[in-house]
Amino acid sequence: MTLYKSLREEMMAGGSTEDRPEPESPGRSRGVVTAVVIGGLLVWLGVENPWSLLVVLGLLVSVFLHEVGHFVTAGWAGMKRTQFFMGFGPRVWSFHRRGVEYGVRALPLGAFVRIVGMNNLDPVEPGDEDVAYYSKPYRWRLLVITAGSMMHFIIAAVLLFGTYVAGGRYQETGRAEVMAVSEGTPAAAIGLQPGDVVERIDDVVVTSSDVLRNRIRSLEAGDSVELFWTRDGKEYRAELVLAEASAGSTAGTSDSSRPGFVGVSTNSFGRERLSPLDATGRIVGDLANGFWQTVDGIGTVANPLNQWDQLTNEDADPAKRPTTVVGVTMVAGDIGDRFGFWAVLEVLASINVFVGLFNLLPLLPFDGGHAAIATYERLRSRRGRAYRADVEKMWPVTVVVLALLLALTFTGLYLDITRPF
Repeated sequence: MTLYKSLREEMMAGGSTEDRPEPESPGRSRGVVTAVVIGGLLVWLGVENPWSLLVVLGLLVSVFLHEVGHFVTAGWAGMKRTQFFMGFGPRVWSFHRRGVEYGVRALPLGAFVRIVGMNNLDPVEPGDEDVAYYSKPYRWRLLVITAGSMMHFIIAAVLLFGTYVAGGRYQETGRAEVMAVSEGTPAAAIGLQPGDVVERIDDVVVTSSDVLRNRIRSLEAGDSVELFWTRDGKEYRAELVLAEASAGSTAGTSDSSRPGFVGVSTNSFGRERLSPLDATGRIVGDLANGFWQTVDGIGTVANPLNQWDQLTNEDADPAKRPTTVVGVTMVAGDIGDRFGFWAVLEVLASINVFVGLFNLLPLLPFDGGHAAIATYERLRSRRGRAYRADVEKMWPVTVVVLALLLALTFTGLYLDITRPF
């Protein structure tokens, strides 16, 4: 029962309620060994795929800044902070400064800031009543508890801004660049090469691959067209006769039609650097779109029926499957190998959006649960009398949430290992 009570208090308080440094013990020694093992795994990951290591380190920094958000805003609000730890489990190392214990714990599964008096299950020592979380006005409590998620959104915006300005935003470029030319086709006959840019087909200006594709499909085999393209700043033109498309590429067309075929694949997407002003405008729209997709995705992925389908059906939609850091780092490693540094930063930005929103779910033990309690207390308070919710009554719901979260985690981990992306 003591372990159960300790777990309940720590979940409701948002961190460890034990402020005294732990003495040297076998538990601490195990913590040091665990930290060494984890350090070795990070080194191995860096050798195996540096992009995956970059994502892991980026996530650790994001988790740290999440807690910095709580810590700094709690200081602004005049709340007492007693601990700031990276990781959970046994202490590996810590020190005290101005009444706060800073340190590292053995399991890098997150981080926490201990703020005194999060609720009625969080004991407050005599004399600390005025610096407790619950004693502060609603606006301060809401700011402090949502500051972690806001830090994730700020991180995402900063990552996208740096990417768009320095590396470029991946978007329609307004031109169709040749990626490949098939042998024995009209495109090969006129000398088209990868890297060429198709400018016009007859009198149609080609501004994207879709424009070129639709124009060719509107014609039939045997039709003659005039193609204009550029290579290294020089302009070229040639007439060609469309060949007949293969059966596999004519799906959806009528039996009587003989759609034309050129034999060239193009790409109209690429990275284009934006001005700081344009980047800011794009970020607002991209983040808004990311928020909506994340909200929709959370509801789908967290659905137990979807989890069961993912476990039992090998043909289940991979876009709906839960994943963990293992799967994320594998995907990010592949993306880094194919598209490079800026694409990995975009992955980190999207992860921060997901984590920030997920953490705002109005259920304990998420920050959104504490925000919901603060809002409920504000609505119930009347005529200068502050209402305080009894969070002990919410513990059964919290247990259910934790069980679902564990199921989601283990489902994702199992799929990441047995059916990698």
